Parts: sequence; C-alpha cells; structure tokens
Amino acid sequence: MSEKQRLSRDQIAARAARELPDGAFVNLGWGIPNLIADHLPAGITVYFHSENGILGMGRRAKPGEEDFDLVDAMKVPVTLIPGASFFHQADAHLMTRGGHLDVAVLGAFQVSERGDLANWKVPGAKGAGAIGGAMDIAAGTKRVIVCMEHTTRDGQPKIVRQCTYPLTCLACVDTIVTDLAVLDVTERGLLLRDLAPGWSAAEVQQRTGAPLSF
Repeated sequence: MSEKQRLSRDQIAARAARELPDGAFVNLGWGIPNLIADHLPAGITVYFHSENGILGMGRRAKPGEEDFDLVDAMKVPVTLIPGASFFHQADAHLMTRGGHLDVAVLGAFQVSERGDLANWKVPGAKGAGAIGGAMDIAAGTKRVIVCMEHTTRDGQPKIVRQCTYPLTCLACVDTIVTDLAVLDVTERGLLLRDLAPGWSAAEVQQRTGAPLSF
C-alpha cells in the first residue's frame, strides 16, 4: 500500500508563509524557501532580502516578464514591491551579520531536537558545495524557520536527536515546516503544533528521530 499524500513543495512554502509577520525583513534560502514569495497571505507585506543586494523582492517573475538584470541570489528572475531598494552585496551581508533580519527561511538536510542546523553538505555526496552565507544567516537572524521534507527519499528521519551531517549553526532553528507537520523547537524539546491533512501525531512521531510533545 502506498503512503498517504504529503504536502507538495509549494504547499510547504505556503504553510511557511503563514509564519511570517506583517512588515518583516525576511531572507529566503535555496530550494523550498525560495518558493515562499509566491504564497504570501493576502494583506501581508514582507520585505524579502537577497544577499546579492535587494530588499523588497516580490514574487518570482512569470514567463515573459523576466528581467535578467533583476534576479535573486539563486539567479531566478524576480519582481519588486513598492519601496524596494538596491545596495552593494557587502551591505546585504552586513544586514545579515548585524542582526537586522527578522526571519530567515532555510532548507535543511538535518535538524536536531535542540535546533542545530545541517544544511550545506551530505557526507559522501558528489558535487557538494561550500557553506556559503548560510552560517551568517542562521547565526545573525532573529528567527530561523526551516522548510524541508520530513524524511529522506529512503524514509530516514531528517529531524533527529543529534545531527550527523556537518553543522551550519548550533541551536539556531526556531520552527520546522515539513510536508507532514509544523514543529517548534523549545527548551523542553520539539513541540508538534500543526499537522498536514490526514496525518496523525502518532504517524508523525514514527517518522521523527526525536521525541515530540503534542
């Protein structure tokens, strides 16, 4: 029997978008987080920040409206919202390192029960890149949200007691949004706050490598 339907990548992004406060300065990481700008709830204004020197990105550009001089850090053509600004890449990183970002939404390979983040390298994988700006972003942002699938392709938990992959930052993650659930990292461990439709808390616990409270 096939497993129950999980949230799609766009649905994960849409659920994570509901976590963003109105008026926030937000950095979006690669992968699922990069989809969030297309899923903001109505009536919410978020100033998306890019390390290549933009504050005030809007949704991704649709086919036919691309301007390849206007791209995010993933080289994806984007739009702008009113009041958007451009600045030097060094200033963009100063915003990150100086604690001026309200939220960062990042992808991950593993997250531990205490909020440790591993998101830049899978041991033994070919073509693994460098850590880039992820360490600065994770350490310098007021709140870190992780968006990812709950398990690996072979069903292994990505939320674990202790990370076994190279770490990006210690105890930095506040909230995890997956294709199965929303979890908060608390002083008392992982708190299961929301479930994907059709899934139970027990089923999520079975696919999580650390204990959950409900």
